[in-house]
Amino acid sequence: MSAEQWAVDAADEILDRCDQLAELTSMEGGIERDYLSPQMAEAYKLTAGWLEKAGIATHIDQAGNLVGRLEGREPGLPALVLGSHLDSVPDAGKYDGILGVVTAVAVAVHLAETGRNKELPFAIEVLGFGDEEGARFGATLLGSYAFGGGWRDEWLDRTDVNGVSMRQAFADFGLDPDKVGEAARKREDYIGYLEFHIEQGPILEQRDRALSSVTSIAAASRYVVTVDGMSSHIATPYDLRHDALTAAAEIISAIDEISQQEGTRANVGEISAEPGGVNVIAGKATFSLDVRAGNDQLRDKVFDRIWKRADEIANRRKVSVSHTMIHTASAVHCDPFLRSCIEEGIEQAEGKEAFGLVSYPGHDGMAVAKLLPIAMLYVRCKGGISHSPYESVRADDVAYGAQAFEQAVFDIAARNINVERVQQLDEEA
Repeated sequence: MSAEQWAVDAADEILDRCDQLAELTSMEGGIERDYLSPQMAEAYKLTAGWLEKAGIATHIDQAGNLVGRLEGREPGLPALVLGSHLDSVPDAGKYDGILGVVTAVAVAVHLAETGRNKELPFAIEVLGFGDEEGARFGATLLGSYAFGGGWRDEWLDRTDVNGVSMRQAFADFGLDPDKVGEAARKREDYIGYLEFHIEQGPILEQRDRALSSVTSIAAASRYVVTVDGMSSHIATPYDLRHDALTAAAEIISAIDEISQQEGTRANVGEISAEPGGVNVIAGKATFSLDVRAGNDQLRDKVFDRIWKRADEIANRRKVSVSHTMIHTASAVHCDPFLRSCIEEGIEQAEGKEAFGLVSYPGHDGMAVAKLLPIAMLYVRCKGGISHSPYESVRADDVAYGAQAFEQAVFDIAARNINVERVQQLDEEA
């Protein structure tokens, strides 16, 4: 069977399996699958079954991630990881994260069934991370941080909406919360990480392309911005007002303008005003701010412009403005070698020149990159819609993606990549 025909057949199976996983949900009439939940345990059982049927050994690691391992030409070789996440946001679509895991399963199973894994100078590990979204406990990338050695024990004290602590959730799932650190991998046991993911944006659709590589995962910072003024009656003349809410509105408009000018992404998702009376001028306004950029320098430049404009607006409107950082993450750049293998796969599958896109959403690769070189393959999704029941992908795009993803594995092998070579690449970088 040709690679093209295998991929076409695999795409139908991949989409069917995404449908099967969508049935494992805690949300009536929708999809919600949380970290360390009974539904996640069912998802692991189903996914492990697909791997084990092909003779691929599986287990759940100490952080609650599903792991499948397929040996290479000899047992015990360092592994190339193919992975993504199996958890979801509330009222989710079928494909964010899940498509990547199921495609990784398809590639690993095909390698096992054809015996081509015996040609590889590395093992294959399929990773289904238990938490990327952070929907249950409010901390994201938990599974991949544990894998990459970035786990924080204070997370165990977090609680979900039902008051269940993460520590208790580990115990309920059959895991020892005091052993989460054992999920951290050793650098010498791995050569790299590849992730297959829907784009979560409209660019591929706009360009009428099925696939792209990812150049980097965006730098991101989040703030709480507070504007302080003075509450007073609506009858107060405009020249005597210290209106926090109208100042905040003007600052938010400026944020939108600056972000568009600089080619970044910004969002104000929450806003509140006090005291909240219909006939009372707001004395205080608070809003969230999330800015993402392709690199740290551009992100910081945008914030410099935002804070300067905010001060100008505050002075003119006779209020004060302050901001508190609540999250920051540097951009993660995809490894040039692994990315080149992804792009070779794209060109063989699509028959067109490959190109790369910045990923503005975060991914498990951000946490894995603390340990390993990473690369990503994006597949087109309808309208760029994600984190929604309206997520949609085309079977022919998934076929191109599966073919390209498997071809990337072969390209890595063809260049005789091993631990020593990867370490050399690390040193050169």
